[in-house]
Amino acid sequence: MGVSGRRRRRLLVPVGLAALLVVASTGLTAAAAPSRADPLQQQVDAIHDTGTVGVLAEVTSPGTRDIARAGTAEMGSGKPMPQNGRFRIGSATKTFTAAVMLQLVSEGRVSLGDTVQRWLPGVVHGNGNDGSRITVRELLQHTSGVPEVLPYIPALGSADGYRTERFRSYTPEQLVGLAMRTPPEFPPGTDWSYSNTNYILAAMIIQRATGRSWAQEVDDRIIRPLGLTGTGVPGAFPFITGPHARSYADFGTDTSTDVTALDPSMAVGSGSIISTTHDLSRFYAALLGGRLLAPAQLDAMTTTMPAPELGDGLRYGLGVGEIPLSCGGSYFGHVGELLGYHSWVGATRDGTRTAVVYTTSDGDADTQQAMGTLMDEELCGSHS
Repeated sequence: MGVSGRRRRRLLVPVGLAALLVVASTGLTAAAAPSRADPLQQQVDAIHDTGTVGVLAEVTSPGTRDIARAGTAEMGSGKPMPQNGRFRIGSATKTFTAAVMLQLVSEGRVSLGDTVQRWLPGVVHGNGNDGSRITVRELLQHTSGVPEVLPYIPALGSADGYRTERFRSYTPEQLVGLAMRTPPEFPPGTDWSYSNTNYILAAMIIQRATGRSWAQEVDDRIIRPLGLTGTGVPGAFPFITGPHARSYADFGTDTSTDVTALDPSMAVGSGSIISTTHDLSRFYAALLGGRLLAPAQLDAMTTTMPAPELGDGLRYGLGVGEIPLSCGGSYFGHVGELLGYHSWVGATRDGTRTAVVYTTSDGDADTQQAMGTLMDEELCGSHS
């Protein structure tokens, strides 16, 4: 099925990646430069000027760590954005999940060529969906054709749905069952289409292969070894502990709703992790720097294919996007979104330079483009 015929999905989906293509192809003219002298602060102010409540960015390179912030931590207050505040990272969670799966591949416990049916018998079936035809690689690469579950989650769709369903818990099996109400997007391996259900299934396979939950494996293999003290997998716990800014969603209206409290179990494996800009910088630096994966598995992760659903020039590997830079070359990263928190994280190919930015409200296309400009300019290293 062509891209134009697919259901467009907004929540947890890296819609902002397409905005960077405009930035990368036309140069760094998307955001007007404020008068402040510090370039990172200028970029953060430009994002805030598009209408977001709060913005924070962090850029790291060997021996340096720069932070800039704008706006407030709570609408209508004078509270500044916390410098190492915790937030829901949304789909950047997928990079954690892919890294764990690739560690299992390195250990010989899972193969990228294994079928979903082998690990999860009878789970992907009905309405033309067939787990015996889908591989682990296709899940991680978004080439499985597995349909999206998000349209079946009321808390993500409207303010009324959020208020009614924000504390509802889901099991992974329930989530996949909801997705199976829809026919596949295309036969496995024949096209590319972003689906959070892929990573819910990946989390289920990790649990089946290890005998331990996805959350335990992420904690033991990534969070604790890297000392990511601001990062956690909340399960069904709906609140963010520690310093954090509140998040706001407009659900396509002119009214903002405080959506900070949310049971994130609908995003197991795909979008539920809570972290900080500093921890995300350390994770992506370690990942791209070869400290989490063996060379063969890192090569598999960063071997990308066109992702036409997102736009010309955008490519996707296993849990990471490859985004072109206006200065030449590309970087690896991910966009994340989960009700109000919008983030963008990326690192150079060798992991020596990272950039992370997040906002606490929806903004608009100008917001995404300004975020893309920041990532492009900082990862090009023009202000090193």
